[in-house]
Amino acid sequence: MPLLLPGRGRPARALTGTVRGGLARLAGRLAGHVPAGADAPAADVALQQQQALEALRALTRMAEALLSCGASAADVTALTLRAAAGAGLHHTQVDITFTAVVVATAGADGFPLTDVRVVHVRGTDYSRLAALYELAHEAGTGLDPAELDTRLRRLLSSRRPYRGAVASMGAVGLAVSVAVVLGGGWPVAAAAAATTAALQALLFVLNRRGLPAFFQQVAGAALATCVALGLLMWQEHLPSWIGVLPPSLVVGSGIVVLLAGLSLVGSAEDAISGFYVTAGARAFETVVLTAGLVLGIALVLDLGQRAGVTLTLTFAPTETPPVLVQVLAGAAAALAWAVSGYADARAVGLAALAGGTASAVAAAATAAGTGPVAAAGVAALLVGLLAEGTAWRWRVPGLVVSVCGIVPLLPGLATYRAIFTLVGGGTSAGLGMLVEALGTALALAAGVTFGEFCSTPLRREFDRVERLVRRRALNRRF
Repeated sequence: MPLLLPGRGRPARALTGTVRGGLARLAGRLAGHVPAGADAPAADVALQQQQALEALRALTRMAEALLSCGASAADVTALTLRAAAGAGLHHTQVDITFTAVVVATAGADGFPLTDVRVVHVRGTDYSRLAALYELAHEAGTGLDPAELDTRLRRLLSSRRPYRGAVASMGAVGLAVSVAVVLGGGWPVAAAAAATTAALQALLFVLNRRGLPAFFQQVAGAALATCVALGLLMWQEHLPSWIGVLPPSLVVGSGIVVLLAGLSLVGSAEDAISGFYVTAGARAFETVVLTAGLVLGIALVLDLGQRAGVTLTLTFAPTETPPVLVQVLAGAAAALAWAVSGYADARAVGLAALAGGTASAVAAAATAAGTGPVAAAGVAALLVGLLAEGTAWRWRVPGLVVSVCGIVPLLPGLATYRAIFTLVGGGTSAGLGMLVEALGTALALAAGVTFGEFCSTPLRREFDRVERLVRRRALNRRF
């Protein structure tokens, strides 16, 4: 007679068979196989599991591409979750650690699926970033995983809108515009253009050879300092029709090109959004690259002193150009940086508008008696508000417009002056200048981020009003 468990009517032998069957099915699921004799629903589950895995891989590849193109961790997470919901993966988690993307979701059989991708290459490509934003939004409305993967592969393998030489000319145009903003005339602008062209050629060669970004910053700062010293020593031998050619303005314009590529806005946005690991990594990257500037300047100064060359630079104040000139130069600087980042025509136009607006607001705030840090913060706040609130209508990421819009306000001359003073032995004065330059950079990043945060409810209210107006117009028509 079979043994009965207390309080149950099933034999122990039958219970043992049930447990064995359950363990066998569990082992089959873990191995990814469908047990022999599986019915149609089990085969459907296996098919759904395969589709979920394909969608997960496409989502991870898209998140890695967004992060490598410069998107913030908050935007990457939001866009990935939106696309996952469109693919039917509602129980999805995204983790970003600046150099890796981890996406986990629940499979069709309830077991978790996880995919990891490492971010190997980082570069500025605003056209690809805009296309990725658009694809992510479209995937959120429901897109087949196979089609998403095909379009993503085609997008990542597509050519840039123009050649690298055009992008390098954009960097040269940025230096010229910044030279005008700093108060330099056409000789200073021409010298800044020549210096930046040589700088871009040097960085291109070093990048092709795979030299790390830190050493590229060292080489760029050393080249700029050599140009400054050359101008200082040959100032007396220059033709009289050129006039005074301040080396500080020429080098300050070139330093802005090196500073513009730093991820100040992205790190501030990640920190405010709660992604502290990514924000800390980006901030540390900015510190390391800035240290490369210091090392490059110090290296040239030390070599000059050993050669017996008197290394003194004067940072005499220059006349502030008219407001109209500042606005036009600011618009040209933002436009040039957008071109150097391979932005398309829509992004270039919006960036120019943002740069002109930032320069106008900063000039007005300075005329009202505010300091440079406060003026930069107010201008960046308005740029972030307008960029995030209006750029999406032209299918341009607000990050592209805001980053390009604050380029005319970057403290290139202040940073170079602070670094030069520190290297020259003025520790206290140099630290004060460096703190002021750092305060301006942080004010720009915080202002843009807060402006983007404030624009979200305003954009929702604007959309609500627009839908109401359309509904009323439709009712009147019928």
